[in-house]
Amino acid sequence: MRFQTDLVPARLTRRYKRFLADCVLESDGREITAHCANPGSMMGLAEPGTRVWLEPNDDPKKKLKFGWRLVDHENGHFTGVDTSVPNRALKMALMARELAPFADWPLVRPEVPYGEKSRIDFLLSGEGLRDVYIEVKSVTLSRAAGVAEFPDSVTARGAKHLGELARVAGAGHRAVMLYLVQRTDAQTVTLAGDIDPAYMAAWEAATSSGVETLCFGTNISPKGVEVGKPLPFRL
Repeated sequence: MRFQTDLVPARLTRRYKRFLADCVLESDGREITAHCANPGSMMGLAEPGTRVWLEPNDDPKKKLKFGWRLVDHENGHFTGVDTSVPNRALKMALMARELAPFADWPLVRPEVPYGEKSRIDFLLSGEGLRDVYIEVKSVTLSRAAGVAEFPDSVTARGAKHLGELARVAGAGHRAVMLYLVQRTDAQTVTLAGDIDPAYMAAWEAATSSGVETLCFGTNISPKGVEVGKPLPFRL
């Protein structure tokens, strides 16, 4: 998935009201406000002075002319902070049948209603095959070198999704909790049970009900984001 326009580097001044980020453009020193498409805590990613990459736009319908897309760790690694990117990148990979666990399913449908007023991120189907329900979570937190963690804040919505998946699995379908790690410096994935014990409990219950856990990394650069190799999940 390539970004629609070339990203530009900047320095973060502050992130506030969850969806706003003040930045200074490296090119000319202008101070601008960018849209931050991330409702999480962004722990460890929003320190003042952090080098970031922004996507400019000239859409007259958009009040903010920049969107915050990446954190540049300035050591060759990046973190993607836009939570809409994983689903877009994963949709492309699923439709191209590039991911081995799902390569047999020809039909990929996003945002299908199911459960109690929920929408599954992807529903895969094919003649003679069990339907596959895939819930996707963007993983950006890392508090130990090489280890990515989810969630970075309490997520009652995430726990609800696990409950929905458990019911799908109980009905005989294949249910998958897929963690897409938007960090290029992660080698393993785990749950941050100290941040949200209720989510951990929901994951354990869902796993006992037959819900699978799969993790994939991403390849990230200022050019774009694509789904990478599978990553091991370890509690």
